[in-house]
Amino acid sequence: MLSAVNPIAKLAICIAWLFAAMLVFDARFQIACILIPALTLIILGRISPFRLLLLAIPFALFGLGFLTTSLLFHRESGFALQVAGEAPFASPAFSAGLTLFLRALACGAISMVFALTTDPDRAVRALMTTLGLPPRIGYSLFAVMHLVPDLAAEAQQMRLARAMKAGRPPRRIPGPVELFSLVVPLLAVAIRRAGRTAIAMEARGLSPTGPRTIMNAPGFGPCDWVFGLSAMAVLAALMLGVVLVPAA
Repeated sequence: MLSAVNPIAKLAICIAWLFAAMLVFDARFQIACILIPALTLIILGRISPFRLLLLAIPFALFGLGFLTTSLLFHRESGFALQVAGEAPFASPAFSAGLTLFLRALACGAISMVFALTTDPDRAVRALMTTLGLPPRIGYSLFAVMHLVPDLAAEAQQMRLARAMKAGRPPRRIPGPVELFSLVVPLLAVAIRRAGRTAIAMEARGLSPTGPRTIMNAPGFGPCDWVFGLSAMAVLAALMLGVVLVPAA
């Protein structure tokens, strides 16, 4: 269901939620901004909870830095301490650090709603048709999306060829020396592919001026309005609840 929503509408809603998560310094609001996107991804996006937990690890580590900095060095803003003094935690420093930790997780959960449910191809087409992204940039993004998997396949073939030449099976995880030795060949492959892509784009008449027809461009439909109004209504209700129901 979420994949059918227009990428531009989904991006606008996620940006609004991100701004709210950064502006509202309340632990209850941050917890809601974690749980609601996570439940949305699990129920509507059919995303595995285990996958969400794995993707949340970098955001948790980033938020842990805020928490430890607040506890060990007491580096928090005056506004954070003022709000934290009203929260039911052990100390203002712990409260401020915990809220910043939750904020990092909330921003990660909100961004995953867009990243895990949006087809990059539809997103680029929507940017070109709705926001006027130049076709040269759009088709360059298409080329990059095809180039990255090709580079991974080229790297794997190089590793297999070198392992066969050495008479041993390839390592499951390449070491630093092997990775460094792959840089120059992969760079040469990337430059060669970039040259071919530039010639192909020029042959297709990708000039900076003149109208172009974009096929399979996503439009706006009823599901976009339902998703947008529902998401903004939930966000408004959360912010109103923080204002009307102060922390005990």
